[in-house]
Amino acid sequence: MTLIISISGVRGTVPDSLTPDVCLDLAKAFGTYLEGGTVVIGTDPRRSSEPIKGIMFAGLLSAGCKVIDLGVAPTPTVGIMTRELAAAGGIVITASHNPLPWNGLKFMRGSGIFLNGAEGADFLKIYEGKKFRRAPGGKVIGYRKGTDCHIKKVLEQQIDAVAVRQARLKVAVDGCNGAGSEALVKLLKKLGCRVLPLNCDITLPFPHDPEPVAANLGELMELVGKKKADLGFAVDSDADRLAIVSDTGEAIGEELTLALAAKYLLGTKPGGQPTVVVNLSTSQVMDDVCREAGATLVRTKVGEVNVTEELKRLGGVIGGEGNGGVILPGVGWNRDSLSGAALILSLVAGSGKKISQLAAELPRYEMIKTKVECGSQAEAAAFLEKSKAVFSGGNLVLTEGVKAVYPDGWIHIRPSNTEPIVRIIAEAKTKERAEELIKQVSA
Repeated sequence: MTLIISISGVRGTVPDSLTPDVCLDLAKAFGTYLEGGTVVIGTDPRRSSEPIKGIMFAGLLSAGCKVIDLGVAPTPTVGIMTRELAAAGGIVITASHNPLPWNGLKFMRGSGIFLNGAEGADFLKIYEGKKFRRAPGGKVIGYRKGTDCHIKKVLEQQIDAVAVRQARLKVAVDGCNGAGSEALVKLLKKLGCRVLPLNCDITLPFPHDPEPVAANLGELMELVGKKKADLGFAVDSDADRLAIVSDTGEAIGEELTLALAAKYLLGTKPGGQPTVVVNLSTSQVMDDVCREAGATLVRTKVGEVNVTEELKRLGGVIGGEGNGGVILPGVGWNRDSLSGAALILSLVAGSGKKISQLAAELPRYEMIKTKVECGSQAEAAAFLEKSKAVFSGGNLVLTEGVKAVYPDGWIHIRPSNTEPIVRIIAEAKTKERAEELIKQVSA
C-alpha cells in the first residue's frame, strides 16, 4: 500500500510501505532538522512499534541526538513530556485509529505541538535530499514518569475532583489494549471512580479495530449494561480520541465528546467571552454549546495542528475535533482522552444528572460520513471542482476543500490527510436531509 505523508505525520503498512529504510531516513532527517537536539519518543503497543523505535534510535543517535524513551505512552503524554523535559522535539510511533498492519510516525516541535505545514515541508525536504547530519554524542535515556506527570496536570485543571470522588461513579473503560489503557484507568482511580477495565492489557493489541466508533464498541456497551455502570469510555490506540457509552448502554457518538467537555468547562467561566476552537468538520452542536455559554467559536482547517495553533494564538480555553478529540491548553497542546474524561466526569458529578440525560439535552443532529477513493491528486481536485459547482447555491466556505452551509444543514468535501481518499461529511437536523446532501455530490 501507499506510504502516506501528510500534516498528520507518516503512515503506512508494515513492512511493505513503512519499511526499515524509510524509518531510518526519517529519523536521520528529524535529527538533522533538530540539529542534534534532544528527542522524546513514545509508542503505542503495536508489535511493529518496538522494532521501529529501535530503528528511530539508530537514526537519531547518528545525528548526535539525546533520546528520551517514554516506552508505551499516549500521544498527549509525549507532547506534554516533550515540553516538560525541554526537548527539541518529539516522536510518537503510532498509526492512531488505523488497524493492523498499519503503523506510523508523528513529529512534534519543542512545544509538544505537531509540525505544521511549513515545518513539515522543511523536515521532508531534508528527508528527500538525504543529506543528513552526522555527529557523535548521542545517547538513549529511559524515562517512565510521563504518565504520572500527565495525570498530575489533568488533576490541576478546573475539574470538579471533589464532586467526582464523592459521586463514586462506576466507569467501564475499553482501552483497546492501547497506549491509554493503563493511564486512563489510573486517572479514574485517582478520581475515586470504580473502574471496570476492558481490553486494558498492552501486551495484547488489538482485540478489535482501534477506531472508537459505535461499530467497534459492542463489548463496552454490553459491559456498561450488564454491570449498570454510570458510563463507559473508549479510546483509540494512542489515546488521543475519546468516545462515550451512556448509562443506557448506547454509544452516544464521538461528536458529543467535545461538546460535553466544553459545556462543563464553559460553565466554570462566568463573564467574559471565552474562545473555543474546532475544525470545519466538527458538529454544529458546538455552535449551540458556545452560543448558550456566550463563547466565541472559531473554525480552522482539519488537522490537529491547525486547531492547536489557532487555540494558542487566540488564548482559547478549549478546542478539539469532532472525532472525540479534546484539547485542554492547561494540560497540553494535543488531543487528550484523559483531559476529556476528567471534564466529562466533572459534568456528570457536578450536575447530578446521568450522562444519557446530559447528551439528550444537547441539540440533536444527524451526521453522515462517507468517502470517495481517488487515484491521484488531479482526480481529487476534479472532484472538488465538481462539488463547488453542485453547491454553488449554498454559503460556500473554501478554507479547506468545499464546505456548503445551508439553514438546515451543511456538507464538507475535502481530501484526507491520512488516506488516498476524499472525505465527505454532511450534517443536518434529519437523516433524510443529510442523505440528500450526500447524494447531490455522489450523483
